Amino acid sequence: MTRSLEDLASPYLRGLIPYSPGKPIEEVERELGISNSVKLASNENALGPSPLALQALREALPGIHRYPDGSGHSLRQALGRHWDVAPELVILGNGSNELLELAGRCFLLPGDEAVYAEQAFIVYDLVAQVTGAAKVRVPLTNFTHDLDAIRAALSPRTKLVFIGNPNNPTGTAVPARALEAFLESVPSEVLVILDEAYYEYLPPELIPDALRFVRAGRLVLVLRTFSKIYGLAGLRIGYGIGPAPLVGLLNRAREPFNTNSLAQAAATAALSDEQHVASTRAITETGRKFLTEQCRALGLRVVPSVANFLLVDVGRPGPATADALLRHGVIVRPMAGYGFPTHLRISVGTPPENERCIAALKAVLGK
Repeated sequence: MTRSLEDLASPYLRGLIPYSPGKPIEEVERELGISNSVKLASNENALGPSPLALQALREALPGIHRYPDGSGHSLRQALGRHWDVAPELVILGNGSNELLELAGRCFLLPGDEAVYAEQAFIVYDLVAQVTGAAKVRVPLTNFTHDLDAIRAALSPRTKLVFIGNPNNPTGTAVPARALEAFLESVPSEVLVILDEAYYEYLPPELIPDALRFVRAGRLVLVLRTFSKIYGLAGLRIGYGIGPAPLVGLLNRAREPFNTNSLAQAAATAALSDEQHVASTRAITETGRKFLTEQCRALGLRVVPSVANFLLVDVGRPGPATADALLRHGVIVRPMAGYGFPTHLRISVGTPPENERCIAALKAVLGK
C-alpha cells in the first residue's frame, strides 16, 4: 500500500502549525485597495537602519558574487570587542531565530524536556515540537516569567530552558538579580538559552549580567539580534554568545554560509553607531508612553512594557479587531495564537504612526 506524504514525513511534524509572520504592507494594501498603511505588527525599528549600516551595504554590494566569510570573522571580532568576550565565544545566525533552532537540533531528542513560559516566543514551542521533545510550559505570573516555577519544573529529563527577557509578546522583564539567581540555581548539565532580542531596550536597573555566566563556562547561551533596535530585520542577522565548547558544538551543525556578506557588513557598521541606538531608544520610550496613556484613556488594559511594543487588551476578539484596523491602514498583531484572545500586540512607531494607530483604534472601538 502506498504511504502518504504525511506518513513519510517525521511524525513530529504532525499538528505543527507553521510560524505566521504576518502580511507585508504591499500585500495588505493590494488586497484592501488602500495606501499609506503603517505597520506596527513586527516590532521593527521605525527609524530604520543606521546610516553607517546603509553606507556599509553600498560598499559591500560589488562583492556579492563571492560567497560570504563563512566564519563571519570581522563581525565576530567586533562583537567580541563590544561585549568584552573572546570571538571564539560568538556564533552568528540567520537571525537569532536560527540559533534557537540550531540549539534544539543539537540537544533535543525524543523524550527530552524543554522548559519555557507558556506565553513566550512561539518558536520555543516549534523547536520542541519538531525535535520530538516533551514541552514543559510554565504559566506566566502577571504577564511575566515565573522563574521560581520554571526552576521547580526542571527534572532529570530537562535538556533546555528558554527564557525570553524581555518577553515576547508581553514586553515584560524579570528583575536582574532574580534572573542571575535563577541562572546560578540551574543544574550545570541543563542548557539555558537566554533570548535577549530586546536587550537594548531594557532600562539600566533591569539589565542582568548574563555574560559573566558565559565567561565562567556555564551552559548559558545568550542570544541577541540586529533585527530590532539596529533596524536590520530584512537582512536576518543575529548572534549568540556562549562558552567555547558549546559554540564549537553548535558550529558543527551550522550551515556553512548561514549569514550573508551584506548582513555581516551592515551589522558590523551598525554596532558602532551608538547615536542611532540612543535615538531609537529615546523615540521608543516616548512612543511607548504615548501609546500606553492613550490606550488607557480609551479604557483599554495595557501590560507595562520595557520593549518596543505593547500588549493591549481591547476587550473583544483580537483577530476581528486587527482586521478592522487593517481597513484603516494600521497593521497590528492579534495574539490569540499566544493564548491572549482579546489582545493585540502593537509595535511602537514614529510619532505620526502612533497617532494614526490611536485614531484608528478610536474609530474601530467606537470611542
